[in-house]
Amino acid sequence: MVSRDTAARLRISAAVAAALALGGCTSDDHRGQGGDPPGPPPAAPSPSASTDPLADCPATGIRIRSTGGDAAMGLRALGLELVNCGDRPYQLNGYPVLHVFDEQREPVLLRVVNGGKEITSGFDQPPREVTLAPNERATAVLLWRNLVTDSTVVATNGEYLTVAPAAGQPAEEVDPDGPIDLGNTGRIGVSAWKKAEPSAPAPTRPARPPAPSAVPSSVSTPDGRL
Repeated sequence: MVSRDTAARLRISAAVAAALALGGCTSDDHRGQGGDPPGPPPAAPSPSASTDPLADCPATGIRIRSTGGDAAMGLRALGLELVNCGDRPYQLNGYPVLHVFDEQREPVLLRVVNGGKEITSGFDQPPREVTLAPNERATAVLLWRNLVTDSTVVATNGEYLTVAPAAGQPAEEVDPDGPIDLGNTGRIGVSAWKKAEPSAPAPTRPARPPAPSAVPSSVSTPDGRL
């Protein structure tokens, strides 16, 4: 019988395999929101007026957007895509920098883990230098669990998300494709940027494989589902 965690990991792996092929491991993480130096949080994002996230290329020469999310037995995954929409090469070497905001657009305090080692296995790869020519893309994935393990701790829900390509770089508001429902885990994992295959189409919402046939009843999510 396939275990709950193994079944969930296999389902998420299938959902983002088109954008990511991750292996290896890393031990770095960054605390707070995105691991920025101590100081006031960034300004809360404002609603975007454009309906097409790639319609206009910013002065930075890049555009970041989400490619859709998936969920499996409390394990969540959200794909990210960075497009070089400028006219010169763009270099990456590291992890996306995240900031999560609640429905009042107030910052949500959480720990951002480099890689998925504290969330699930199979989504860790050390960062490598990536050079994107114009119109080339890089991808990454966010991972978290919707779990409540302590009824005395209020569950955390993020409604808005900003992503920067690296620390100290301008951030863009990104559609999280639903709530970032962290339960009371207080952490979210993020993979390193990885260059997308030139022939691969821009990923949209990940496909949903069939649900596993057996679901253990030992862990429940905030909404009461097993």
